[in-house]
This record gives sequence, C-alpha cells and structure tokens, in this order.
Amino acid sequence: MIVSSYQPDALHPMEGMDMAVVERLGVGAGWVRIAPGARSEADRHDEGEMFVVVSGKGAVVVDGERHPVSAGTLVSFAPFETHVVENTSDDDLVFLSLYWRDAGRSARAAAAPSHLAYAADANRPVFVFSTPPTPNGDLHLGHLSGPYLGADVFVRFQRLNGVEAYHLTGSDDFQSYVADVARREGRTPREAAAHYGTEIAATLALMDIEPDQYTATSQDTSYPDGLRAFFSRLVASGGVMPSEGAALLDADSGRYLYEVDVSGGCPSCLSPSGGNICEECGEPNLCADLVGPRLSHSAGRPTVGSVTRYSLPLHTLRSDIARHHRSGRVPARLRELTERVLDRASLNVALTHPSSWGVTPAETDTPGQVIWVWPEMSYGFLHGIEVLGRRLGRDWEAGQPSDDWQLVHFFGYDNSFYHAILYPALYRLAHPDWTPRIDYHVNEFYLLEGEKFSTSRRHAIWGRDILTPQTVDAVRFHLCLTRPEGRRTNFDRHGYETVLRNTLIGGWQSWLGDLGGRVVKDHAGLAPDAGRWTPQHNAFLDRLSGRLTELTASLGKDGFSLNAAASALDGIVQDTVRFTCTEHTGTLTHGPWSSEARTATVLELAAARLLARGAAPVMPRFAARLAAALGDPAPQVWPRNVELLPPGRRVRLDQEVFFGETTREGTA
Repeated sequence: MIVSSYQPDALHPMEGMDMAVVERLGVGAGWVRIAPGARSEADRHDEGEMFVVVSGKGAVVVDGERHPVSAGTLVSFAPFETHVVENTSDDDLVFLSLYWRDAGRSARAAAAPSHLAYAADANRPVFVFSTPPTPNGDLHLGHLSGPYLGADVFVRFQRLNGVEAYHLTGSDDFQSYVADVARREGRTPREAAAHYGTEIAATLALMDIEPDQYTATSQDTSYPDGLRAFFSRLVASGGVMPSEGAALLDADSGRYLYEVDVSGGCPSCLSPSGGNICEECGEPNLCADLVGPRLSHSAGRPTVGSVTRYSLPLHTLRSDIARHHRSGRVPARLRELTERVLDRASLNVALTHPSSWGVTPAETDTPGQVIWVWPEMSYGFLHGIEVLGRRLGRDWEAGQPSDDWQLVHFFGYDNSFYHAILYPALYRLAHPDWTPRIDYHVNEFYLLEGEKFSTSRRHAIWGRDILTPQTVDAVRFHLCLTRPEGRRTNFDRHGYETVLRNTLIGGWQSWLGDLGGRVVKDHAGLAPDAGRWTPQHNAFLDRLSGRLTELTASLGKDGFSLNAAASALDGIVQDTVRFTCTEHTGTLTHGPWSSEARTATVLELAAARLLARGAAPVMPRFAARLAAALGDPAPQVWPRNVELLPPGRRVRLDQEVFFGETTREGTA
C-alpha cells in the first residue's frame, strides 16, 4: 500500500509550476501547484498524461483550445499534444499528474492526421506568410526555391485536406534597398517599388504561385495609418521608447548610415556583413559595432556618432520569447540562433531610423525618422490578414488579432532574427492579451555556381528566363528536389537539365507512355478489371501505400520537407518501373496467366493515379493533366488510400507528352 498526500513544503519549481514527485506508483506521478495568475510552460512529450484537479480553478490549453478545469476535473492528454495549464483564480490550483510511456500509442500519435494538417475549422483559419520580397529587382531561383515555393506547396496540401488556408505576401516597399536602386536608376523610390513589385507578382504567377493576398505597402492607402497605430501601441506599452545610442555617420556629410549604406565585419562571427544583419550567422548588428565599417557607395569614411531613436531593449523579453518558442514549430536552427542572440547582456534594437523613405510614426520625439521596415513587417502580416478578410467578408482586424488564428512563416535564414525573435517580442508588447500561434519554416541559401544568389549584384538566374507553361512543372520539381533545407545547396543549369532528361522524361514520361501504349494494345484503351492476385501484387500495393504515407508526412505541417516530397514522388515511379520490369511480360497477357497480367496493369494504373494525386501540391499542372489522361478531375482531396482505376475507364496516357526537352526560348 502506498499513501501520498499533498504537502506544499515538498514542492520545488519546475517549468512554471511547483511539483513534488510521488514514488513507487508504477507510473510517473507528482503533486503539482500553480500559483494564482501563473501558468505552466508549454509542454509536449511522448508520454500519455492525466491530470486530476484537487482544488482551485483554471484552464488547460491543448493545441490552442482552452478548456476550464476545477476541483474534480480529470484531463487526459495523448502523446505529443501541446498543453499549458493556467491558474485563473485567486487560490492555488492543485492537481495530481500521472504519466507513462506506451511505445505503440506514441507511434500512432506521431502518425495522427493532426501532425499533417491543421484543424479543418472555419473559425481557425491558417495564414501562411512568405517573406515579402524587396522590390529592388525581379525574383530569381534562389528566392523562388525558398519561401515562395514552400508556402505555395504548403497551402495547396492543407487545402487538399480541407483546411481554410491562405498564402499572403507582397512587396516590402519601404526597404532602404528600394531607395538605393531608385537613386541608381533615376526613379523615385515609389516608382521603383511599383515597377519591381509588378515584376515580382508576374514572376510568381509564372511559377504558378498566386497568393491570396499580395500587399504593395507603398500603394495601399490604409497601410500607413494602420502601421502608425501599431507603433503607437508599442510606445504605449512602455517597452519601446526614445533612446540615445551609437550610430554610424558619414564623416564628411554627417549622413546617417544603416542597412544598404554600410558594410563591414560581423561583430559576432567576423564574416563580411551588411548593415543591421549578418547573413552568415543570422545575428543582428547595430552598424556602429561593425568591424572595419566602410561606405557602400563612396570612398568616404564612416564615423561613430550618437543618435536618439525609438528602441526596444530586446533582452528584457527573453522569457516571453522562450515561452513563445515552446508553443509551436521552431526548428533547432532558430532555437540555436535565439540562444546566441539573447545570450548578450543587452540588445537595444532601433525601431526607427533617420530617412526620407518610409512611414513616419505619429509620435514626434524623433523628427525626420521613419519606422524601420523590418519591425514594420510584423504589422504588415496582420494588415494583410485584415485586407484579405475585408475582401472575403470576414471580421479579421489587424488591431485585434485572434487566438483562433494559426500563423505559419516561411523565410530564409538571413531573416530568422526578425521573424522568430523580434516579431514575437513586438506582438507581446502591442497585443499583450493575444497568444500568437506561429509555426516557422526556414531555408538556407541556394547557391548559384557556388556563390549566393544576389539581386543587387545581379548574380542570378531570373525566374522569367526559365519559366514557361511548358517548363514550370519541371522547374518546380527540381527546386523541390534541391532546395536548401538544413544545408546550403547549389543550382546549376546542367543539373536541372539532367533531372529533366533522365528523371522526368527518361523515367516518368517513359513509363507513363509505355503504360498507355500497353493499355491500348492489350485492353483497347480501357482500364481493365483486376484478376487474380499474386503475392508480388500484394507486396507492390503495400509498397505504394508506404509511398503515400511517406509523401503525406513530407508535406504535413510538422515534418514538411520538399526535398522528401520530391524524392517520394520519384520513388512512386521508380518502384513501379521495377515492378513492371519483373511482372509485365508480353507473352502472358493473353495466355493462361492473363488474369494475373491484368492485375499487374491495374496496379500500374493505380500507381499513375497516386502520382497524379500526390503531385498536386508540388506540380499542379502535371497533376491535372495526368488525372485527365486517367479520366479523373483535377485532384481536389488528398488521398487516404491507394485506389484502383474503375474498370472500363478510357485511358489516354498514350496521347500525352508531359515533359520535353526545352530550347533556349523555353518551348517544348
């Protein structure tokens, strides 16, 4: 017999609560207390867990949904459910926690649909943001391979699973780089932003990426006032205030220098860095702390002076940022960056800069300054939601973000500090009653001939130079296959042409054309009915089911990887080609083994059907054409199983050419 009673003196602090372990129960157990007004840290683990509330009142938040609890309430958590316990009363909230491991249950929970798609609930929309590109040039393949293709495929998959998902982006008009290109081209910054913003939208369309909301910030008349209101919220919070700090100035003219104006060595990793952010290590700099700073466009000398700007002491929000990171999908790369950045004793981030291009704050303490475009973007995301909602007739407001919103950010590693560290801090100050749910997806640099793609240096392959209706599917597939996930990867034209020639034409097209020809020859162009099954047939069907599972996981919200998705799609074809080589023999189609031969053809058609449905998020045009050749409509729902083609269905695979070699002009 074991007797344990709640003893407050035996408690010790643990993850935002106080706990005393109960021994020898056969499962993990402990008495837990949460003080009035306190909350536990977000927790997510492989164990099953059960809470039995003994006294007090509060709430349990499970995967974003709030449930009230009080004395006598029992709550059971499945493995991997993110949960937080809050005390909403004036008395201690006390409960007994029981937790245990079950390997089978954990494995089933890890594969549950909840890790693949968000809840299909119209009251919980999913807003997927790709970093608004700077309109100082068109989009190149480095851009397209990263946030924009990632967000597009992600949204397509979620919609196939019934989720209300939207892709939002735009043009980041008030960047200093826009003013710089305008000066060089003899335009006004507004003209340059409009010109390149239009080019960017056109290139996205060539890539079959059509965002649901595209915000051109300098052209949206409601944008400046909304931004000013957001900034005023920051100031009113007391967390953002005018602060005098070191700044770089042109020694000859006294002109303020930041971002595009200056470069030098990163004070953290010593790599070559631009002003305000190091693309190599991802850490911010203050410009004045650059090692060996130099002007970007003249031989003049920078000097260190002092300027009063609105600033955020980011180090004071360490715990808030850490708490936010425990509540969503945050890759280890971002967690490691956060640890490095917030390990500093202090970090005061300027939120305004002296400039004539941008939105001036309503406050008058820093005349001649504009709201810096990077913190501005945190409002821009909320503004995009409001504008989209206005068009859809939804009551979404930038000034009143909802806990029901799920945000998903796609961005390059060089933007990580802003998305994953600065923005959660700004949201905490501007909207203290909002608990933003944000999942982060980050890509590394895509290299061209071993060097970074660069708009400013025009070291790039531009999207418009390679994208046509005939090439878009092949480009999307190749970029998915080679995009930089967790490591830098390299694009070269020969590699792309090799994949097109050997994989898509020599592999996919060759198999589909051969299959179509055999259906015409052996079955008058109609899908046959399955006959007798052999053990090999069963094994192949199981193999296809495994590929579907693999592909589904690679496109899901938790394990999203376009590298893995492209490999899984090609795996369907490779598996089928191997199966065809071993199971299809022409002499068997009309002899005593014709029934088994029909089954083999039926399974090949099932593989083609799976390829069409599985390719829909990655290669939408190819998927629609392949589905049509099989007599199906364009895929609208994600497959749950491998399905055979109905017998008697007209098959036109022999009449389709899905991929072809391209000329310099991009025609097939």
